[in-house]
Amino acid sequence: MNRIQSAIIQRIVPKTSDIVFAAVMATAAIYIRLIRPWQLHWGATDSEIVQRMVGDEIVRTPTFNATRAVTIRALPEHIFPWITQMGVTRAGWYSIDLLDNLNRPSAETIVPELQHSQPGDVVPMSPDGKSGLYIKDFEPNQWMLWGDKGGDSTWVWELRPIDENSTRLITRVRMKYHWLSPMILFELLVEFTDIIMMRKCMLGIQRRAERLASESVIAPIIPV
Repeated sequence: MNRIQSAIIQRIVPKTSDIVFAAVMATAAIYIRLIRPWQLHWGATDSEIVQRMVGDEIVRTPTFNATRAVTIRALPEHIFPWITQMGVTRAGWYSIDLLDNLNRPSAETIVPELQHSQPGDVVPMSPDGKSGLYIKDFEPNQWMLWGDKGGDSTWVWELRPIDENSTRLITRVRMKYHWLSPMILFELLVEFTDIIMMRKCMLGIQRRAERLASESVIAPIIPV
């Protein structure tokens, strides 16, 4: 093979680095156009996505802005207690316990001693139960807002009744990425895996709340 032929082949045959770069760009394009919109808005309607939620004003320009929702055949009072008691070393996250709750099974019942949360309390996310987000405020059976101390992330849960038997559970996570901080590793983990945990968590709340609602139905009184 002479030099001219070699030069022609080098121009025609793409380099391995070029192939890898093209594959990465194609994957990124698919994620941004198809996967990311779905995972950021799983279960939510168009109106729920654009509606203002409690705490939106805290993180004004979020990099990650995810609104998810699910319909639960239960009243808000059957749902809110499950949210109140969430957290590592508490009732768990009703998700993948091996990954987010030290392999301890998430609670299947309402735990009375975990129903007294107050603004400022930690929603534990660390193995020692001391680190996580903080309860910023809440209205019982309506909404609960969590956030960090720096104002760079919020996580809100809202309960919106549909009728006398059903409720929409809507959650929104807003986060500002720190591109030049070691925190970006955790934030990118949220970007790509949050939907897996969140979807299972919301379906876990759905199952538990619907069971609680069915158990709370008062049997009709039969006249003697």
